[in-house]
Amino acid sequence: MAPTPHETFMRRAIELAVANVADGGGPFGALVVRRGEVIAEGVNRVTAGNDPTAHAEIEAIRAACARLDAFHLPGCALYTSCEPCPMCLGAAYWARLDRIWYAAHRDAAGGADFLDERLYRELCLPPAERTLPIERLLAEESDRPFAAWRRQADRVDY
Repeated sequence: MAPTPHETFMRRAIELAVANVADGGGPFGALVVRRGEVIAEGVNRVTAGNDPTAHAEIEAIRAACARLDAFHLPGCALYTSCEPCPMCLGAAYWARLDRIWYAAHRDAAGGADFLDERLYRELCLPPAERTLPIERLLAEESDRPFAAWRRQADRVDY
């Protein structure tokens, strides 16, 4: 039986991840697809670029946005070799993707010593209980940027 387009795209994401490991990178690959066409690909470039945000999904989303000259990706789907971490999941929501398809469960990433599951647990905790201290400062001044935004007549909403 012939593979479905979804399987073909997912196999490509997995192939990208495996090839990236061979190139010294992390075991993650991703594609952004629109109407059956691969718009962009990405691999984990965290260590290659000394950038903790350079996950495969983020790289694919960035490349797709650059190619389409847009900051939203409606009509697009993300195919990724592993369930997205919280940062990548947030990026997918910000990009307004229609759907995410993934291969490996985030437990597999945890089994390979990645922080995904820990981050998912941390985000469910109140800020005061997280392992990374987080405190609010200057609450009385905090609305100034949003007030300026609301007054900006020619702003580009996102």
